[in-house]
Amino acid sequence: MTAITAGRANTSAGLSSFGLEDGPVVVTALAQSPPVPETLHVLSTFDEVRTATETVAASGQRLISIMTPDLEPEIFDQPALLEVIKRFVLGHSFAKVRVLMRDQARLGNGANRFVAMAHRLTSYLEIRIRAAQYRDLTAAYCIADDRAIVYRPRADRPDGLAGFNNPKVARQYLQEFDSVWLASAPEEREVRIARR
Repeated sequence: MTAITAGRANTSAGLSSFGLEDGPVVVTALAQSPPVPETLHVLSTFDEVRTATETVAASGQRLISIMTPDLEPEIFDQPALLEVIKRFVLGHSFAKVRVLMRDQARLGNGANRFVAMAHRLTSYLEIRIRAAQYRDLTAAYCIADDRAIVYRPRADRPDGLAGFNNPKVARQYLQEFDSVWLASAPEEREVRIARR
């Protein structure tokens, strides 16, 4: 309990001080924490992006939306995040994770653990390849419900922002995500891959 309290006291010091080393502590700390103010945190390393993504995903109650070029392994193929996603889909009624990818190369090779989990949890995780007109989008983001977001304007760089309670920013990008999602209805081949 002392570690959680100390972690809360240091939250404003920056992303590196969120005390997120343990997955279960993240969930416990989030459940007991007072509402987070609508601030944005600057991200400059992939470690910060990974930690912020875990925090955003752990805060989700019903929907997580992920825009990524290729399910970046340094972020989405990590045990801590995979555990957060698994707890989210198995612990919430009607939970859904939607993923929009630019390429389908990672869907078929079986090397990515996120994709392997999607194959096992097809009722909760859906992966779509972005429609042709959206394949050149450079941004990457993860949105929990319509409240928390990790956003990077360029997926190949760690520079970005995280808002753990920023509905205004989260809803703006969720609206963009929904437009791309609807335009990227799964083709028959993609559905077969996802349901193998």
